[in-house]
Amino acid sequence: MQPNLTRKTPKQLLNPASGYLTGYSHTLNPYAGCAFACSYCYVREMPVAKFRREPWGSWIDVKEGAAAILLKELAKAKRKGPVTIFMSSSTDPYQPAEHRERLTRSLLEAMTDEPPDFVLVQTRSPLVTRDIDLLQQLGGRVRVSMTVETDLEPVRRAFTPAAPPIAARLSALKRLAAAGIDAQAAVSPVLPSSERFAERLAEAVGRVCIDDFFMGDGSGGKRTERLGIRRIYEELELTDWYDRTAYLKVLSALYGVFGEERVYVSQAGFLP
Repeated sequence: MQPNLTRKTPKQLLNPASGYLTGYSHTLNPYAGCAFACSYCYVREMPVAKFRREPWGSWIDVKEGAAAILLKELAKAKRKGPVTIFMSSSTDPYQPAEHRERLTRSLLEAMTDEPPDFVLVQTRSPLVTRDIDLLQQLGGRVRVSMTVETDLEPVRRAFTPAAPPIAARLSALKRLAAAGIDAQAAVSPVLPSSERFAERLAEAVGRVCIDDFFMGDGSGGKRTERLGIRRIYEELELTDWYDRTAYLKVLSALYGVFGEERVYVSQAGFLP
């Protein structure tokens, strides 16, 4: 089902970062809402989703004129100090609407004209490779963080049926690395995976971060619990993975393949 698109003109694009994203000066969300509608998404429990009458994933707000607004805000913010941006905190900047809207691309174009000190592009979509030319222009000021929570497609389909396949994400990471783009795989949140998961990630990228519901949903796992995610684990007969210590076995495997210096845990993996 295609989400309903609404066009809105935002009053501002850059918002002060806080909480889990302390370490950044601002967050930037090209869209409100997300068609990937991941079952575990903590945004489902935030006001942007809770106070909307439509189900999460069924609506998208497109922020029109965003590039012009961002240019002005960047110039103003840079006069006050370093500008570090997390894009995005409550949507995916490369969700399906971006194919046509090219809104995220327009924001990256604005950043090449008025560069921030750093921007982290957080996505789970291979569409990010479309913008390799702009990412290259930003050079050391940008990092792409690609969510790869598992290497098992049945698990991916159970938790995130509308999200891109895992193989396509790994391929995108290889393309980014080949183009000289600083990139990482974000095992966030940790989902059930195979014993070869770490090796498959290492074939695609040289840096990885790992997080789980309990560390990364901003509430110690309470938001995730309210979403009823445990039910999916039960249906897959993988309830041992829904545990505060489950990430440790994946972390150990990552250390064994990447070395501790290239593996980051929770918030440390997303800092500028």
